[in-house]
Amino acid sequence: MPALSSGHGRVRLVARIASFEAEASRYDAWFRKHEAAYISELLALRPFVPWEGRGIEIGVGSGRFAAPLGVRVGLDPSPAMLALAKQRGIQTVVGIAEKLPFAAGSFDYALVVTTICFVDSPATMVVEAHRVLRPGGRLTIGFIDRESALGQEYLAHQAENVFYREATFYSALEVEGLLREGGFSIDAWAQTLERPLAETHGIEPLRTGRGQCAFVVVAATRVD
Repeated sequence: MPALSSGHGRVRLVARIASFEAEASRYDAWFRKHEAAYISELLALRPFVPWEGRGIEIGVGSGRFAAPLGVRVGLDPSPAMLALAKQRGIQTVVGIAEKLPFAAGSFDYALVVTTICFVDSPATMVVEAHRVLRPGGRLTIGFIDRESALGQEYLAHQAENVFYREATFYSALEVEGLLREGGFSIDAWAQTLERPLAETHGIEPLRTGRGQCAFVVVAATRVD
């Protein structure tokens, strides 16, 4: 496991990935239990993930997004999650978002799905994504908007959730600021999941913009 710059950072990393290591199969089962929500998220991401070029998913987890979206390389700090991703045909790499083990300009595009709420420093993650992307490369981030009803529900019950108790949720405005400060221009916003998870029984449509739904996608281009 890559070292962080401080003992405190290492402790935070261990705490963040402990539940994923212990409950990898349970995490992966969430996508079967909430299939309509999962497919809604996939369909929201699809228009913004390039069909061609070399891509990486930062925080690939079990590969539930990288595999169907054609992203061949996946990085994650959890070996248990990477084992599941590897079974889905992903080329897996152990590492952290804030210190990507790749040379500058290694990828044409990068995907980040929900990972932003688990990293120790989202700003550093964005800077690292900028570094490993080629000029003009695309960064696509999918996340739960803290200001949405679902985001507020996760916050209210955060201590009870084995996966989200160590998470930090962000608003769309905060994510936009991180991208602009990290050297990206915003191309587009999209959103889905207007209903609470318990009421999501069918695939929800993709909407443009942000502010009405829980799952938000932002597509950005590296600028120099």
